[in-house]
Amino acid sequence: MNELSPETLKARLDSETRVRGAVNLRPVDAATLILIDAKAKKPKVLMGKRSDKLKFMPGKFVFPGGRVDAGDRAMLAAGALSARAESRLMAMAPRMTPLRCRALAMAAIRETFEETGLMIGNADYGKPAKVPAGAWREFADQGLFPTPDALSFIARAITPPRRPRRFDTRFFAASLASVGGRVERAFGPDAELTELAWVDLDEAVRLDIPTITQVILAELAERMRVGIEADQPVPFYFERNRRFLRETV
Repeated sequence: MNELSPETLKARLDSETRVRGAVNLRPVDAATLILIDAKAKKPKVLMGKRSDKLKFMPGKFVFPGGRVDAGDRAMLAAGALSARAESRLMAMAPRMTPLRCRALAMAAIRETFEETGLMIGNADYGKPAKVPAGAWREFADQGLFPTPDALSFIARAITPPRRPRRFDTRFFAASLASVGGRVERAFGPDAELTELAWVDLDEAVRLDIPTITQVILAELAERMRVGIEADQPVPFYFERNRRFLRETV
């Protein structure tokens, strides 16, 4: 994957044509997880193709992810998000708290489980008790606790103003080795994802992907040259006066 400068990445976002006719909404907390299989000669990431029937990004290849649910705050976990990740999640976010940081990591794990059946978790502690309703109960039925300490925080991006949906998305990465279990999922035209694909970074950028995903893939490639778990600044993309800014935390 060719190295791209921060200015080039921002220019990609600025060049995208956007309809801005919606009421300006406050961005919703969301989280995305990039699973990395580093065993191959060229590391691969897991992406899913969204159904053409969906109103939001139909037919696009994306990483698993979505908005934070109430259960993400209540679900028990084995291990905690690293202090380094927590401090960077809280930077440039005055309303952020350690509980919200944890919920973002948990949302990334839950959404990945819901969409792919893959469970970032540990079976050493038995079956969790007092599990919130919804997908976490299915997760717990496999006898695993989610493990937010397996996640590295690698990027943040906010949807521009006056878009129909706005998200304040935190991008996490985790090794495929952190997957402790799996539940089979059905993929097809009636599911949220029609297919899953493990692709290397060069293959990924040739898929039909959102512009922000192109940018995050470039950021990921740069991080992987140093090491995902190494202490590196985290890029933060947001728009001001219809121009994207890239700051680091």
